[in-house]
Amino acid sequence: MKKAVVFILLILFYANLNAQNNGIPDKGTYKVCDTFFISKPLKELAEQHPAKSISDDERRNEAADKDRHNRIRPFVPKSGALPANGIDPIRQLTKGIDSLTPPLSNFDGQPGDAYPADPSGAANSVYYVQAVNDQYRAYYKNGNPAMSSLDLSTLWSGSVNDGDPIVMYDRFADRWFIQQFQVSNSPYKILIAISTTNDPTGAYYVYTFSFGNNYPDYPKFSIWHDGYYMVANFDTQKAVVYERAKMLVGDNTAAMITTSYPSGLTLPGASGFWVSTTLDADGQLPPSGTPENIVYFNDDNQGAASDQIVICNITTNWINHTAVVTLDTTLATQPFNSYFTGGTLKDIVQPSGGEKLDALDGIFSYRAPYMRFTNHNSVVLCNTVNLGSKIAGIRWYELRQNLTNNAWSIYQQGTYGPADATSRWTGSIAMNNDGSIGLAYSVTNASSLYPGIRYTGRLATDPLGQMTFTEQTAKAGTSVLSGVYNRWGDYSQTSLDPDGITFWHTNEYSSGGQKTRIFAFQIINPLTGIEKSRQQPELTCFQSDNILVVKAGRLPASGDMIVELFDIDGKNLARKTLVPVSGSIETNFDTSKLAKGIYLVRVGNNDFQRVVKVLVK
Repeated sequence: MKKAVVFILLILFYANLNAQNNGIPDKGTYKVCDTFFISKPLKELAEQHPAKSISDDERRNEAADKDRHNRIRPFVPKSGALPANGIDPIRQLTKGIDSLTPPLSNFDGQPGDAYPADPSGAANSVYYVQAVNDQYRAYYKNGNPAMSSLDLSTLWSGSVNDGDPIVMYDRFADRWFIQQFQVSNSPYKILIAISTTNDPTGAYYVYTFSFGNNYPDYPKFSIWHDGYYMVANFDTQKAVVYERAKMLVGDNTAAMITTSYPSGLTLPGASGFWVSTTLDADGQLPPSGTPENIVYFNDDNQGAASDQIVICNITTNWINHTAVVTLDTTLATQPFNSYFTGGTLKDIVQPSGGEKLDALDGIFSYRAPYMRFTNHNSVVLCNTVNLGSKIAGIRWYELRQNLTNNAWSIYQQGTYGPADATSRWTGSIAMNNDGSIGLAYSVTNASSLYPGIRYTGRLATDPLGQMTFTEQTAKAGTSVLSGVYNRWGDYSQTSLDPDGITFWHTNEYSSGGQKTRIFAFQIINPLTGIEKSRQQPELTCFQSDNILVVKAGRLPASGDMIVELFDIDGKNLARKTLVPVSGSIETNFDTSKLAKGIYLVRVGNNDFQRVVKVLVK
């Protein structure tokens, strides 16, 4: 009997392998979580088990052993498609001139207990939550701590502090998402916790998912209507979707589906360091049934045939327990060179006495924010590029999706690299509800600029491909960084505040050692100045019996307004077109046939939108 079972399993394995080799897509492997429990409130856990400090030797071991993308990358540099003079053809050589206001909030985060610190974080209406290697802490948005730092291992009982954490605020469900990987021993695991309320210091639904011997290095997560999506630098490249609907309510049968990329797809560096990214919904969830997208780039300087962005679809069906990845399109980009040193991690030059730091070449930075407007969808992306002479800049893109045929195109692209011999890298980019773009990043140079953090941005109406605002310093470095295995900021993160306007960013800087910073900023139209921030459009909703009343004021004078009602999965339930009177509109929706729960209301047009969450009782 045992021999028969083994024989059948071998037949199924080779049949599946042959199917993939013959171009039949992998439908994925469905697996229920390994463990589940509900934690104590994190504030209580932090008081009982305060975060521990570890030695420099332990930090170096963390950098050397647990982060596999420290290994040498397999790329063989080519001459590439850059012109003979080696100049990026769309490099922005000068800084913008529009006035950029100082940070609205600006404070130190946690130091991190490993090299690099891997800072990640997000904000809701009250809190900013940050995770680093290997701790978690919630702050009030003015910088005051809401709890003590907590070791991540304390949240997942029996785990160890392996790190690579990610924090997301699921604005559509008003819940917090925290993750770290567990890779000290096989089976390798991803650990996920979802808050039971909107209080990040409270209790969490705690899940464990096992990947066997497939190491999920450098995991990146995103929120979509039908799941929490993950991509990672796996030994055998996969994409993963977690069952968001069940995880939000603490269902112990919540599962994941792990699926392969289609055969024949070019995966640069798949035998070494490579990871794609998935789109992360900001503002509004995509409609129910919309496939998630996976994006990455190919660089001819790193062995590819041409410079291009690759976009794949991943379609998930939780009823059939399937997830299928298919190629959507490839988009030719302006030439760029993302190649630095091929894995020695000695790329970015600091002032004398400091180590050269990792440029994190070859990948799109975290996140890939996705925004829905009434006539198109937008995605913003950025990655580090080599401008020559070991100077790094940031290539950035806005992709747009046509709502008629769902076709993607590059709407604009630019390389931010002012000619001042300063490296800019570990960027993180986002778009707000006005279509303005915020970009924050690390800076240093070989002469006198210590590793610090700056930011810039542009309005939706500015000339394409240009960061038009002055470069603002969020936190200046005060010393070189050394003894860190050349590691620097594997993650930095720009997230969008629930107000739809304010950007939050967390990153590293150097001041007597490795530190992290958290700050908020806005991109304000210089013609109206700070008054625009004070007079933002207002959108309010309230329920009266079976009627949901929608009121909006201070609307921009830009034509008709579309008012829409969506369910929590992004399904469009109702849509109206209204003409504002003196910058205001008022309308209502019948809720008599709606189930109790959370819904989303959006008001906007082609150039503007606001989205609010409402509770129908």
